[in-house]
Amino acid sequence: MDSERTDSRDRFLALICEWCPLCRNARSRGKGMAYQIVRRLEKDICPFCRAYERVYGRPACEGEKQAEG
Repeated sequence: MDSERTDSRDRFLALICEWCPLCRNARSRGKGMAYQIVRRLEKDICPFCRAYERVYGRPACEGEKQAEG
């Protein structure tokens, strides 16, 4: 987490995104319908997904393994 550039509200919203079943499924599988939904709608609609990207520096649909490799 980059705590210098994010506030407590962003961290709270990102935590909700971590618990979201749709986003969790998209991150763990990296493919399928959940991945496509999260990938296409995260920046336009979901405040939780936008906060996740601000806090962790990667889109909500990408897990740690995809971001590294």
